[in-house]
Amino acid sequence: MATGRTLPHVIVFANEKGGTGKSTTAVHVAIALQARGSRVAAFDLDHRQRTMTRYFENRVATEKRSGRDLPTPRFAAHDGESLPRFSEALEQLSRDMDFLVIDTPGRDDRFGRMAATRADTLVTPMNDSFVDFDLIGQVDPDTYKVTRPSFYAELIWDARKAKAKSDGVAMDWVVLRNRLQHIEARNMRRVSEALGQLAKRVGFRIIPGLGERVIYRELFPKGLTMIDSRDFGDMGLAHVAARQELREMMAALALPEPALPLFA
Repeated sequence: MATGRTLPHVIVFANEKGGTGKSTTAVHVAIALQARGSRVAAFDLDHRQRTMTRYFENRVATEKRSGRDLPTPRFAAHDGESLPRFSEALEQLSRDMDFLVIDTPGRDDRFGRMAATRADTLVTPMNDSFVDFDLIGQVDPDTYKVTRPSFYAELIWDARKAKAKSDGVAMDWVVLRNRLQHIEARNMRRVSEALGQLAKRVGFRIIPGLGERVIYRELFPKGLTMIDSRDFGDMGLAHVAARQELREMMAALALPEPALPLFA
């Protein structure tokens, strides 16, 4: 019997290499969606680092200390072991939500793979280096031309096929280029060209992400994001630039919500 229940749009942040700004980006996306009026839940699958969970816990603590109302998603963390707990958490977090944001570990992980098969939007953050590019594809060392997709790209390809088979919905795979401004120009161009070649072969979109800015690390202890400008006093140029990066990234993700202002 049909219940008429609408499932949330699932956004999975996945990269088997650490240090790409994956958790920071996932937190900013979740809070940006919450701030614009969407109902958002977040699920942290990295039971070792728990960066997303700690970020939200810091945010809740700041809210209690300051008495301010900070838009915060419903959130939970997985233990990394229990399949029943994984399934139960997914069910509870999906209930009455518009979006479910899932942060996966920066390594090969059973539950991360399972989450990928449920993604409507799968986001793979990467820095502009061939060390990070190697996760999704291999290049000729002399010409820098793409020679073949990587094992990880093949995993995502299989996840997309499984998603399409299970519910008839196509997965949008997005490669998010973080920290662009600190990369040497020639290397950036070569990585960009290789990404373009591989995108045509395996079908992902490429969008700009968040820069390498001290402000993102400074906001973590209070659980604040670039949306919470009223809570960190005077804004410098770095704050303004970071807020613009976030706006552009959210627009490029093209998530299925009305184009409402993210923040004042």
